[in-house]
Amino acid sequence: METSILSLIPIILTIGLAIKTRNVLVSLFVGVFSGVLILSAGHPITAVKSMIGDYVMAQLLDSYNAGIIVLLVFIGGFVTLIEKSGGAEAFARCVAHFVNTRCKTQIAAWIAGIAVFFSELGTPLIVGPIFTPIFEKMRISKEKLAWIIDTTASPVCVLIPFIGWGVYSMGLIKTELEALHITDITDWTAFIHAIPFQIYPILCLIMVPMVAFSRKEFGAMAKAELNAQKGIFSTIGNAEELEKKSMVLDNHTPLVVVLAPLFVLFLTLFGILAPQGFPVKQVPGGDFRIALITGYLFAAITMIILMAFYKVKPLKEGISIYIKGLGKLFECILMLVLAWGLSSVGKALGTSEYIVQMAEGNIPAWSIPAIIFIIGALMSFSTGTSWGTFAIVMPIAIPMAVALGAPLYVTIAAVLSGGLFGDHCSPVSDTTILAATGSSCGLMEHMWTQLPYAMICAGVSIVGFIAAGVTDSVIVTVVCAVLLVIVYNLAGKLKGVSVKNLNIKDIEKLEAEEASQSV
Repeated sequence: METSILSLIPIILTIGLAIKTRNVLVSLFVGVFSGVLILSAGHPITAVKSMIGDYVMAQLLDSYNAGIIVLLVFIGGFVTLIEKSGGAEAFARCVAHFVNTRCKTQIAAWIAGIAVFFSELGTPLIVGPIFTPIFEKMRISKEKLAWIIDTTASPVCVLIPFIGWGVYSMGLIKTELEALHITDITDWTAFIHAIPFQIYPILCLIMVPMVAFSRKEFGAMAKAELNAQKGIFSTIGNAEELEKKSMVLDNHTPLVVVLAPLFVLFLTLFGILAPQGFPVKQVPGGDFRIALITGYLFAAITMIILMAFYKVKPLKEGISIYIKGLGKLFECILMLVLAWGLSSVGKALGTSEYIVQMAEGNIPAWSIPAIIFIIGALMSFSTGTSWGTFAIVMPIAIPMAVALGAPLYVTIAAVLSGGLFGDHCSPVSDTTILAATGSSCGLMEHMWTQLPYAMICAGVSIVGFIAAGVTDSVIVTVVCAVLLVIVYNLAGKLKGVSVKNLNIKDIEKLEAEEASQSV
């Protein structure tokens, strides 16, 4: 159908309802149904049938989506074992000697998130559950953990050429280079040269330690952090509901119960993929997901056996916990299926094309990277998909850059950075949903607390892409990092709230005082 302003209705309804009601499942359902209703010319029965058959069942039958769903099922079982075994608390108890301040705890989570570079799904669902008890013990909010693991998920993955993100992006780049008969640049070369110009993800990764060391917070995050210092944490889905927690890490689960399964997970992953050249060479996405699923299965079996061996849980109970845990992420899976459905509806309505049409016009070559970044950011935030944004914008951006003389590598980086923004921030993005899930944080609470930090990075990125469009120099990224520090410190002085860097002794003293008051 011809694109029109009607194509914006589903995403406007979805985001508007999500903000108003804080019920993402209902909001996604309404968004998908409204789009299908438009495609069905207003016939409700036809719309319902089409929604179920063409936009829900179709997502389940897609091999990529099915692979992610199966992966999430196995991850759910493993995460539940970690929670019920006391393994996460054992890990927290062990590292408490080293991460004995709020600042060190945040840096530790940041390093762990970067270390799990191989999957944007793995970062929130491995790092999140392990660090949740540590963050609670150190009086750091769930929202802060969600922001850290979200900022070390997609922003790391988009910089790595030999995992799914890089493979997918290079496939799009290769198609455009071949269409333009460019033979002196390969897709690998183009991606590698674009990495230093990926300003947005680089700035996001820099911002986490900067915030941890400066202790300046803004808006909703400041409120969440101040509440956490009082031992008060928001419950999932509703920031107005609060719970008082005093984490006592006194379980006796041996640390090997959680470390050995994680070792098995990584050993299995690398053992299966190493013959294909991983991590040096590209690995097909399907093979990668199969390796991850196998790794999670072997890790779960290892943990069940160790729980029985160390008398943490009987073998039968461990198996029962695992089977029940397989459905742990069911709500998350529903959100993903509906988010994918919304993306498909957007493609059918021409949402992305309409946004591009509104932004097209006569523009100077130096401004192309910045404009491409803004278009990609708006599109990915609206649709919640970076890969979908890459697929729409890359075929426009590369020919435009070549025809008008804009820096090619900077333009490619602008596509990737812009598409990443929405994946990083949108309430209908799968990684945003998973980051909130992994940290036991409400989705909308995560979005509102994360957005100011992401917007600072995006604002500096726009300036950076303008400068890079003029100079075509990687020095621009270094300058942007310095500018980020300046802007953040200035914003901290004007609007920021200082949060104390409590250490473990301060927290134990607070817990003792609170315990005496309750008595």
